Amino acid sequence: MQTLEPDFLEKFSPNRVAFVGNYLPRHCGIATFTYDVFTSFAKEFPQVDSFVVSVNDLPEGYDYPDEVRFDFGQENLADYERAARFLNNKNVELVCLQHEYGIYGGRAGSYILRLLETLTMPVVTTLHTVLRNPNPDQYNTLRQIARLSARLVVMSERGRTFLREIYGVPDQKITVIAHGIPDMPFVDPHFYKDQFDVAGRSVLLTFGLLSPNKGIENVIRALPEVVDKHPELVYLVVGATHPNLLRERGEAYRESLIRLADELGVSDHIRFHNKFVDADELMAYIGAADVYITPYLNPAQITSGTLAYCFGSGKAVISTPYWHAEELLADGNGLLVPFGDSDAIAGALNTLLDNEPLRHAMRKRAYLLGRAMTWKRVIARYQKTFADARQERLLNSLQQALQRKPDRAESIPVFPTLKLAHLFRLTDYTGLAQHARYTLPHYEEGYCTDDNARGLILSLWLEETDLVLDARLGWLTDTFATFLNYAYSPTSRRFRNFMAYTGAWLEEAGSDDSHGRALWALGSLVSRTSRNDLRQWASELFEHSLPEILGMTSPRAWAFALLGISEYLTRFGGDRKVRRIQTELTGKLITLYQAHATPEWDWFEPILTYDNARLCQALLLSNNPEAERIGLRTFGWLQGVQSAPGGHFRPIGNDGFYEMNGQRAMFDQQPVEAAAGVAASIAAWQVTGEVTWLHEARRAFDWFLGRNDLGLSLYDAHSGGCFDGLQLDRVNQNQGAESLLAWLMAYVELKTALESAGTLPALSDQNHEKTADPQLTLGTQRV
Repeated sequence: MQTLEPDFLEKFSPNRVAFVGNYLPRHCGIATFTYDVFTSFAKEFPQVDSFVVSVNDLPEGYDYPDEVRFDFGQENLADYERAARFLNNKNVELVCLQHEYGIYGGRAGSYILRLLETLTMPVVTTLHTVLRNPNPDQYNTLRQIARLSARLVVMSERGRTFLREIYGVPDQKITVIAHGIPDMPFVDPHFYKDQFDVAGRSVLLTFGLLSPNKGIENVIRALPEVVDKHPELVYLVVGATHPNLLRERGEAYRESLIRLADELGVSDHIRFHNKFVDADELMAYIGAADVYITPYLNPAQITSGTLAYCFGSGKAVISTPYWHAEELLADGNGLLVPFGDSDAIAGALNTLLDNEPLRHAMRKRAYLLGRAMTWKRVIARYQKTFADARQERLLNSLQQALQRKPDRAESIPVFPTLKLAHLFRLTDYTGLAQHARYTLPHYEEGYCTDDNARGLILSLWLEETDLVLDARLGWLTDTFATFLNYAYSPTSRRFRNFMAYTGAWLEEAGSDDSHGRALWALGSLVSRTSRNDLRQWASELFEHSLPEILGMTSPRAWAFALLGISEYLTRFGGDRKVRRIQTELTGKLITLYQAHATPEWDWFEPILTYDNARLCQALLLSNNPEAERIGLRTFGWLQGVQSAPGGHFRPIGNDGFYEMNGQRAMFDQQPVEAAAGVAASIAAWQVTGEVTWLHEARRAFDWFLGRNDLGLSLYDAHSGGCFDGLQLDRVNQNQGAESLLAWLMAYVELKTALESAGTLPALSDQNHEKTADPQLTLGTQRV
């Protein structure tokens, strides 16, 4: 993967993340880890919507905190699919899964595969165990988890080696991220000892859920030799008995340890604190320790959270050589002793207690190394991994899109049935609501002239055609025209743009673009309405507001006004004042083109932004030969830029746009660009008579229907609406007015043009194939 610019995380980091695994108050190490990773992530990235999905080992579940939004039963296979569908429904952009054998149901935890197979977003899986000698079920489960995960996180290099050499996982899919630790200051253990009534004593510590594989009996057997030399030593064994062991055997193991201490005469030197401690109390215990020991019996432990905590907090550590300890304590960072060797444990303890400079040097070295393991640093690595996973998913989707070649049968898909249900849903007696949440009008964000002007143009088109028969079309025209009438300020001769739901205007004058769109709508009304009253009203308002456009600086405002002028002049072609303004605006665009166009960048500005093709369309309809020539030339260049190698339409993304000699933004792709591409293509066909331009119109239109970079339809056949854009890895689920109008206007324009043309001959593959833009980039990553 190539070098990434600093804004990589901003572009690809997920906005909604779910963490899946065990969770507190369940008593187990994975629950603690999931809690730590979630709370640390939420603290470092509060702008991200993050929550937890927890798995239960008890039918009654647990009294979870509020961040647990969904829980499911460990042994209920159907629950795994329900959990996945919940995550899909919540538009989660990435799932961070915790995996350990034994916490999920099925053979070797295979039920978790049902969840992973159902999810639609990338998954980053943290593996807490990677077995060197798995049985067939364990091997197959982990292989499938690797296949279904975008990234696998392990906490040691040995874990990476096992995944690569035993399970055949590609190295680029594996990320090593240390087990996180709290950022605890480097303090003298005496600061904490009085809290546990061990002031003045040397403290040896083991903590974690108690079970026979911890090997604590071997430490107890070492104590007689140690307390002979260091009678001040006290061994703290902190932690509740593992819940599974407690259910099956009660406290038999703990009681056997107590009996062993009595038999060896060291009962006064060992204290069992039988409780599950919270984070603050745990850090106090760690702070009080002079030496920490993990005497585990099994070498096959790839990760130990307790070891990471104590090492990173600056403790001198003695451990048996299980895999994580071997790696972390190498190079003298701790002392390793053989498995089950009490004599070696006694020798190591005496060495550290006898040699204070050695012990403190080991502590300092561990603490300094541990700074890279603090949760703040670890979470930054996780966020980078999340971004990598999302970027990879997008690159894979794009690669699939680029490999798709439209065949001849696919060149003219069937038009969907025209539906106006969503248009009526968004329109009330004030006008067209600007935004939607999903398909519901979002009245909190009010209305705008931009959308009501476009709505008026659409309603006029619909009244002229027989594409839909609905008696309410006249009501739509009246409603949108009434909004424009109210939006106009006779004092400033400008249109206001944004209106609150209460009806209050939020500005004295709207943008240049909104003024231009209002002129486009008024010109269309003059040209197309059959009602004399509306034509007279529109003519007067057009005449009053048109001169203001000459003082505006937005090229798109000029283009919208020119489209309105073109419409107006079809009715009143002899209006010399309007023709003069048309000539002046056309000249402004030509001058702009001449100032910025180069052989490599054949455009009006040094940047491609939004509604680009409208500039070309305005010149094509200007009734000026030079303008038509520039319009055709620039639109041909633009369509080349907006063509993917596979031939489908690829508009400029609005997340950064595309500066000359810069890197092109791929997303978010907006419906207005496809609608503008359709309109300009039809204008080019009307000017030249060349059927190729109708194919260009169809190519831009098919972006709505799924012939795009992600292969996803922007048109929603259920609602009749249009999703608000094509994002990195999905469609924006909201269906606002701008997107809806882009879809409907493109539909009506293209359907009308095709009916006028009579037929649309198939193009050759050569015509489908486009030259890829040499500056095409995915955010900052070249495709």
